Amino acid sequence: MFAISLGDDGAELRPLEPSKAEEFLAHMDRGREFVGEHIVLADVVADIDSARSFLGSYAEKAANDTGRIYGIWTGGTLVGGVLFRTFDVAYGTAEAGCWLEPSAAGKGLITRACRVIIDWAIEERGIHRVEWHASAKNGPSIAVARRLGMTREGVLRENYPHRGVRADTEVWAVLAPEWRAAKAS
Repeated sequence: MFAISLGDDGAELRPLEPSKAEEFLAHMDRGREFVGEHIVLADVVADIDSARSFLGSYAEKAANDTGRIYGIWTGGTLVGGVLFRTFDVAYGTAEAGCWLEPSAAGKGLITRACRVIIDWAIEERGIHRVEWHASAKNGPSIAVARRLGMTREGVLRENYPHRGVRADTEVWAVLAPEWRAAKAS
């Protein structure tokens, strides 16, 4: 397995594989309410079987080249992750996403990890468009999209039922030429 340094603070980005299900569940347990405020992941990963199933589904996506999932470790502890929820090389599109437990918030980990995976998708895999979908009430996620140089393209009104409430979703995206121009400047 590979590990990519995310900076001088010792944070690392690594594939999040089914063999890490127990660690993934412990991480979810630590951050369940924080993670679950805006995304369904905290509700989906509730026990060891659901943790294995979730990570297994991403192992299948990786094998089929339709998605990826990576964990963020600090001090040897899994504290969050980034993923390509969708990944379509034929159409050149992907949707990136993230989650983080509260102890790791505010340190730039998500932005740094997303830069790594988006750069890989564009430069190595030929992805032309990377999307970011965020609850309109999720200020930190929207801030990540801005820091990544994404453009807000619109709002899907009340499209996402989450914990009994319909939420608006903001759609952000960056195109390969924009990504490259931002890197060059």
